[in-house]
Amino acid sequence: MTASKIVVEAKGISVLLQGKKVLDRVDLTVRAGEILAMIGPNGAGKTTLVRVILGLLQPQSGEVVVSPGVRIGYMPQRMVIDSALPLTVRRFLTLGQRCTESALQQAMDEVGVVGLLDSPVQRISGGELQRVMLARALLRKPDLLVLDEPVQGVDVTGQVELFKLIANIRDRHGCGILMVSHDLHLVMANTDQVLCLNHHVCCSGHPTAVSSDPSYLELFGSHPSLALYTHNHDHRHDLDGRVKDTTQGGSDHG
Repeated sequence: MTASKIVVEAKGISVLLQGKKVLDRVDLTVRAGEILAMIGPNGAGKTTLVRVILGLLQPQSGEVVVSPGVRIGYMPQRMVIDSALPLTVRRFLTLGQRCTESALQQAMDEVGVVGLLDSPVQRISGGELQRVMLARALLRKPDLLVLDEPVQGVDVTGQVELFKLIANIRDRHGCGILMVSHDLHLVMANTDQVLCLNHHVCCSGHPTAVSSDPSYLELFGSHPSLALYTHNHDHRHDLDGRVKDTTQGGSDHG
Protein backbone atom coordinates (compact mmCIF):
# COMPACT_ATOMS: atom_id res chain seq x y z
CA MET A 1 0.00 0.00 0.00
CA THR A 2 1.47 3.34 -1.06
CA ALA A 3 2.09 6.03 1.52
CA SER A 4 -0.40 8.40 -0.08
CA LYS A 5 -3.29 5.96 -0.35
CA ILE A 6 -6.40 6.65 1.71
CA VAL A 7 -7.17 3.72 4.03
CA VAL A 8 -10.34 5.12 5.59
CA GLU A 9 -12.45 8.19 5.05
CA ALA A 10 -15.38 9.49 7.09
CA LYS A 11 -17.70 11.85 5.24
CA GLY A 12 -20.27 14.10 6.90
CA ILE A 13 -20.74 11.92 9.98
CA SER A 14 -23.58 13.04 12.25
CA VAL A 15 -24.64 11.07 15.34
CA LEU A 16 -27.57 11.71 17.65
CA LEU A 17 -27.56 9.92 21.01
CA GLN A 18 -30.46 10.25 23.46
CA GLY A 19 -31.65 13.34 21.66
CA LYS A 20 -28.25 15.05 21.77
CA LYS A 21 -26.13 15.70 18.69
CA VAL A 22 -22.76 14.14 19.52
CA LEU A 23 -21.22 14.52 16.06
CA ASP A 24 -22.18 17.11 13.48
CA ARG A 25 -21.04 16.60 9.85
CA VAL A 26 -17.57 15.37 10.73
CA ASP A 27 -15.04 14.55 7.99
CA LEU A 28 -11.85 12.57 8.58
CA THR A 29 -9.25 11.00 6.31
CA VAL A 30 -6.42 8.62 7.28
CA ARG A 31 -3.73 7.74 4.75
CA ALA A 32 -1.24 4.88 4.73
CA GLY A 33 1.99 5.75 6.49
CA GLU A 34 0.37 8.64 8.39
CA ILE A 35 -0.43 9.16 12.07
CA LEU A 36 -3.59 11.20 12.56
CA ALA A 37 -4.27 12.27 16.14
CA MET A 38 -7.81 13.16 17.16
CA ILE A 39 -7.93 15.54 20.12
CA GLY A 40 -10.68 17.40 21.92
CA PRO A 41 -12.21 17.98 25.35
CA ASN A 42 -14.00 15.25 27.30
CA GLY A 43 -17.38 14.51 25.75
CA ALA A 44 -16.37 15.92 22.37
CA GLY A 45 -17.39 12.75 20.52
CA LYS A 46 -13.96 11.24 19.89
CA THR A 47 -14.79 7.69 21.00
CA THR A 48 -18.18 7.92 19.27
CA LEU A 49 -16.42 8.70 15.99
CA VAL A 50 -14.07 5.74 16.54
CA ARG A 51 -17.09 3.47 17.02
CA VAL A 52 -18.60 4.75 13.78
CA ILE A 53 -15.35 4.15 11.88
CA LEU A 54 -15.13 0.60 13.29
CA GLY A 55 -18.71 -0.10 12.19
CA LEU A 56 -19.94 -0.50 15.78
CA LEU A 57 -22.33 2.45 15.59
CA GLN A 58 -24.51 3.57 12.71
CA PRO A 59 -24.55 7.34 12.13
CA GLN A 60 -27.75 9.25 11.43
CA SER A 61 -26.11 10.66 8.32
CA GLY A 62 -22.82 10.42 6.47
CA GLU A 63 -20.72 7.41 5.54
CA VAL A 64 -17.44 5.68 6.29
CA VAL A 65 -15.48 4.40 3.29
CA VAL A 66 -12.82 1.79 4.02
CA SER A 67 -10.54 1.05 1.08
CA PRO A 68 -10.93 -2.49 -0.34
CA GLY A 69 -8.84 -5.11 1.41
CA VAL A 70 -7.92 -2.88 4.35
CA ARG A 71 -7.49 -4.76 7.65
CA ILE A 72 -8.15 -2.85 10.87
CA GLY A 73 -6.41 -3.42 14.20
CA TYR A 74 -8.08 -1.84 17.23
CA MET A 75 -6.69 -1.01 20.66
CA PRO A 76 -9.53 0.01 23.02
CA GLN A 77 -9.36 2.77 25.58
CA ARG A 78 -9.45 0.39 28.53
CA MET A 79 -9.64 -3.31 29.27
CA VAL A 80 -11.25 -4.63 32.45
CA ILE A 81 -10.47 -8.29 33.14
CA ASP A 82 -12.00 -10.21 36.04
CA SER A 83 -9.27 -10.91 38.61
CA ALA A 84 -10.62 -14.46 39.08
CA LEU A 85 -10.42 -15.33 35.38
CA PRO A 86 -7.48 -17.66 34.62
CA LEU A 87 -6.19 -15.82 31.57
CA THR A 88 -2.59 -15.70 30.40
CA VAL A 89 -1.26 -13.10 27.99
CA ARG A 90 -0.92 -15.86 25.38
CA ARG A 91 -4.58 -16.82 25.74
CA PHE A 92 -5.66 -13.18 25.70
CA LEU A 93 -3.81 -12.59 22.42
CA THR A 94 -5.40 -15.59 20.73
CA LEU A 95 -9.00 -15.03 21.83
CA GLY A 96 -11.06 -14.78 18.65
CA GLN A 97 -8.07 -15.14 16.33
CA ARG A 98 -5.68 -17.91 15.34
CA CYS A 99 -1.98 -17.12 15.59
CA THR A 100 1.14 -19.17 15.08
CA GLU A 101 3.73 -19.25 17.82
CA SER A 102 6.15 -17.33 15.62
CA ALA A 103 3.53 -14.62 15.00
CA LEU A 104 2.93 -14.29 18.75
CA GLN A 105 6.63 -14.05 19.45
CA GLN A 106 7.14 -11.50 16.69
CA ALA A 107 4.27 -9.25 17.86
CA MET A 108 5.39 -9.39 21.49
CA ASP A 109 9.00 -8.72 20.52
CA GLU A 110 7.94 -5.74 18.42
CA VAL A 111 6.21 -4.08 21.37
CA GLY A 112 8.97 -5.02 23.81
CA VAL A 113 7.25 -7.53 26.10
CA VAL A 114 8.21 -10.89 24.63
CA GLY A 115 8.83 -12.43 28.06
CA LEU A 116 5.23 -12.00 29.22
CA LEU A 117 3.43 -14.57 27.06
CA ASP A 118 2.78 -16.99 29.90
CA SER A 119 2.13 -14.37 32.60
CA PRO A 120 -1.40 -13.89 33.99
CA VAL A 121 -2.90 -10.76 32.44
CA GLN A 122 -4.02 -9.55 35.88
CA ARG A 123 -0.43 -9.47 37.19
CA ILE A 124 1.21 -7.36 34.52
CA SER A 125 1.63 -3.62 34.97
CA GLY A 126 -0.39 -0.87 33.27
CA GLY A 127 2.39 -0.08 30.84
CA GLU A 128 2.82 -3.76 29.99
CA LEU A 129 -0.92 -4.19 29.43
CA GLN A 130 -0.97 -1.27 26.97
CA ARG A 131 1.79 -2.96 24.97
CA VAL A 132 0.06 -6.33 25.09
CA MET A 133 -3.12 -4.76 23.71
CA LEU A 134 -1.05 -3.11 20.99
CA ALA A 135 0.47 -6.51 20.17
CA ARG A 136 -3.04 -7.97 19.87
CA ALA A 137 -3.95 -5.27 17.36
CA LEU A 138 -0.73 -5.91 15.39
CA LEU A 139 -1.52 -9.62 15.09
CA ARG A 140 -4.23 -8.67 12.59
CA LYS A 141 -1.48 -7.33 10.28
CA PRO A 142 -3.44 -4.11 9.98
CA ASP A 143 -3.39 -1.52 7.23
CA LEU A 144 -5.15 0.78 9.73
CA LEU A 145 -4.44 0.89 13.47
CA VAL A 146 -7.11 2.55 15.60
CA LEU A 147 -5.75 3.46 19.04
CA ASP A 148 -8.18 4.92 21.59
CA GLU A 149 -6.14 6.67 24.33
CA PRO A 150 -3.15 4.29 23.93
CA VAL A 151 -1.09 5.85 26.75
CA GLN A 152 -3.88 6.01 29.31
CA GLY A 153 -2.71 5.05 32.81
CA VAL A 154 0.99 5.39 31.94
CA ASP A 155 3.13 8.16 33.39
CA VAL A 156 4.73 10.79 31.16
CA THR A 157 8.06 9.05 30.57
CA GLY A 158 6.26 5.81 29.77
CA GLN A 159 4.02 7.78 27.41
CA VAL A 160 7.10 9.05 25.56
CA GLU A 161 8.29 5.48 25.03
CA LEU A 162 4.86 4.35 23.79
CA PHE A 163 4.59 7.26 21.35
CA LYS A 164 8.04 6.36 20.04
CA LEU A 165 6.94 2.74 19.64
CA ILE A 166 3.79 3.78 17.75
CA ALA A 167 5.88 5.89 15.36
CA ASN A 168 8.26 2.96 14.81
CA ILE A 169 5.32 0.67 14.01
CA ARG A 170 4.08 3.17 11.42
CA ASP A 171 7.56 3.33 9.89
CA ARG A 172 8.03 -0.45 9.76
CA HIS A 173 4.59 -1.42 8.49
CA GLY A 174 3.52 1.66 6.53
CA CYS A 175 0.07 1.44 8.08
CA GLY A 176 -2.22 4.37 8.73
CA ILE A 177 -2.77 5.16 12.41
CA LEU A 178 -5.79 6.91 13.90
CA MET A 179 -5.02 7.80 17.51
CA VAL A 180 -7.33 9.38 20.06
CA SER A 181 -5.51 11.19 22.83
CA HIS A 182 -5.79 14.02 25.35
CA ASP A 183 -2.05 14.25 25.98
CA LEU A 184 -1.66 17.41 23.93
CA HIS A 185 2.01 18.17 24.53
CA LEU A 186 3.02 14.71 23.29
CA VAL A 187 0.45 14.41 20.52
CA MET A 188 1.43 17.68 18.91
CA ALA A 189 5.05 16.55 18.67
CA ASN A 190 4.52 12.96 17.56
CA THR A 191 1.89 12.98 14.82
CA ASP A 192 1.65 13.93 11.16
CA GLN A 193 -1.86 15.37 11.21
CA VAL A 194 -4.18 16.57 13.99
CA LEU A 195 -7.96 16.79 13.99
CA CYS A 196 -9.44 18.90 16.77
CA LEU A 197 -12.97 17.71 17.54
CA ASN A 198 -15.67 19.28 19.68
CA HIS A 199 -18.80 17.60 18.24
CA HIS A 200 -17.74 19.15 14.94
CA VAL A 201 -14.32 19.59 13.37
CA CYS A 202 -12.91 22.76 14.93
CA CYS A 203 -9.67 22.63 12.93
CA SER A 204 -7.36 20.12 11.30
CA GLY A 205 -3.97 19.91 9.64
CA HIS A 206 -0.30 19.75 10.54
CA PRO A 207 0.33 20.07 14.31
CA THR A 208 2.17 23.37 13.91
CA ALA A 209 -0.77 24.91 12.05
CA VAL A 210 -3.38 23.49 14.43
CA SER A 211 -1.53 24.68 17.55
CA SER A 212 -1.88 28.30 16.38
CA ASP A 213 -5.44 27.99 15.07
CA PRO A 214 -7.93 30.25 16.93
CA SER A 215 -10.34 27.34 17.45
CA TYR A 216 -7.60 25.25 19.07
CA LEU A 217 -6.51 28.15 21.28
CA GLU A 218 -10.13 28.76 22.32
CA LEU A 219 -10.48 25.14 23.44
CA PHE A 220 -7.08 24.59 25.04
CA GLY A 221 -5.53 28.03 25.51
CA SER A 222 -1.87 28.83 24.96
CA HIS A 223 -0.43 27.69 28.29
CA PRO A 224 3.30 26.88 28.01
CA SER A 225 2.68 23.31 29.18
CA LEU A 226 0.81 22.69 25.93
CA ALA A 227 3.69 23.80 23.73
CA LEU A 228 5.12 21.34 21.24
CA TYR A 229 6.98 18.77 23.31
CA THR A 230 10.42 17.40 22.59
CA HIS A 231 12.12 14.77 24.71
CA ASN A 232 15.82 13.99 24.49
CA HIS A 233 17.80 12.07 27.09
CA ASP A 234 20.69 9.68 27.45
CA HIS A 235 18.95 7.11 29.61
CA ARG A 236 16.24 4.49 29.15
CA HIS A 237 12.89 3.81 30.83
CA ASP A 238 11.05 0.61 31.59
CA LEU A 239 7.47 -0.06 30.44
CA ASP A 240 6.02 2.06 33.22
CA GLY A 241 8.40 4.98 32.76
CA ARG A 242 10.88 4.28 35.55
CA VAL A 243 14.52 5.00 34.79
CA LYS A 244 16.46 1.82 34.03
CA ASP A 245 19.91 1.34 35.55
CA THR A 246 21.99 0.27 32.57
CA THR A 247 25.14 -0.10 34.67
CA GLN A 248 23.78 -2.62 37.16
CA GLY A 249 22.33 -5.33 34.94
CA GLY A 250 19.17 -3.39 34.09
CA SER A 251 17.60 -3.05 37.55
CA ASP A 252 15.08 -0.25 37.97
CA HIS A 253 15.06 2.92 39.99
CA GLY A 254 11.78 4.25 41.30
